[in-house]
Amino acid sequence: MSETFDLILKGGVLVNQDGIGPRDIGVRGGRIAAIGDLSRASAGETLDAKGLHILPGVIDTQVHFREPGATHKEDLETGSRGAVLGGVTAVFEMPNTNPLTTGAAELADKLRRAHHRMHCDFAFWVGGTHENVNDIPELERLPGAAGIKVFMGSSTGSLLVADDQGVAAILGQTRRRAAFHSEDEYRLEERKPLRVAGDAASHPVWRDEEAALRSTRRLVRIAREQHAAIHVLHVSTAEEIDFLAEHKDVASVEVTPQHLSFSADDYARLGTRLQMNPPIRAPRHRERLWWGLSQGIADILGSDHAPHTLEEKAKPYPQSPSGMTGVQTLVPVMLDHVNAGRLSLERFVDMTSAGPARLFGIAGKGRVAVGYDADFTLVDLKRRETISDAWSASRSGWTPYDGVSVVGWPVGTIIRGRRVMWQGEIVTPGQGEAVRFVGGL
Repeated sequence: MSETFDLILKGGVLVNQDGIGPRDIGVRGGRIAAIGDLSRASAGETLDAKGLHILPGVIDTQVHFREPGATHKEDLETGSRGAVLGGVTAVFEMPNTNPLTTGAAELADKLRRAHHRMHCDFAFWVGGTHENVNDIPELERLPGAAGIKVFMGSSTGSLLVADDQGVAAILGQTRRRAAFHSEDEYRLEERKPLRVAGDAASHPVWRDEEAALRSTRRLVRIAREQHAAIHVLHVSTAEEIDFLAEHKDVASVEVTPQHLSFSADDYARLGTRLQMNPPIRAPRHRERLWWGLSQGIADILGSDHAPHTLEEKAKPYPQSPSGMTGVQTLVPVMLDHVNAGRLSLERFVDMTSAGPARLFGIAGKGRVAVGYDADFTLVDLKRRETISDAWSASRSGWTPYDGVSVVGWPVGTIIRGRRVMWQGEIVTPGQGEAVRFVGGL
């Protein structure tokens, strides 16, 4: 008697922790039930994946979806729409909303807003502050909490813990890996006069590499003193990569597609659309980030999706806000790098699924294995497309990659056995649920 499944993915090439090869996948009850030759099995739905590569569902652990507080730029529905159109199956959303996500009530409010409204699965970072430090042991263990996020340098929003004592107090309370925006606020304040009105190219002069390195050195020292695990977000400098290579026992490293794809040379073309914190820098930094990726120093990719409207971005620098869209373009931009030989497909998978699961203790996601959530990103490695503002699902309506041609494209997003996106169309209403973490969190 043949096995019966809810869904069979048939004829695709699976990319997983044990290699790349043609395998069918059977799904039952939203979870993976079988892997291998399922030619004799039957299913309620059979999906022809011939010519496609099946990746474990891509997880983007750094997005800003602006809800509540700035929903004219983005909200949980529109941000997650862009995610699934780009092949992303789960996101971790950041706490610098209004109100800030710094307590149990604000986290619960976001979870209510997101449940079965977002198109992808989700967790929410809780902001660490001077005021909530004593609550951190409880906050970081709440269901749906990704962990604690700290801003050591000011960015969008009012979360800021600039002083060593404040950072030490937070890390003295954390047990999960805490995430950090690492720029030295004191140096940023000193260097503000170096900003040139109307010239976004002065952004990396103001927020220079020393501001990043000084903060990251402080952060690693404090983490060691507190016996804490840290995650350094959007690493942007050659000097930090070299420094962090010596401290991987306490610090994990995120790099973004933007810092791997653009350089300061692009300010002339993109102006304030390229403005983000920490900045896009001189080409030497981009090349060293790629070296760090090739050497395994960089652990994961995060998009730092941080939308602003074009009207806001059109303000003259430095009145223009920092941040750009990215969740929808993470997969195609990085697949283009895969096709160009800059990283392997297996490395891409590790940085976007297995890596996030490993670093943050995600339960039931991050690999294709029996018993795991049936989350898959299906890609056509040979498909040529041109990224455009018109394709962007973000409420902000633009992408810094407008007009960029890529090879490699997401064609299907399956979340817990449901086909959510197929061939550029969302085919299932929002059914997003909270990501689960090891230990039942």
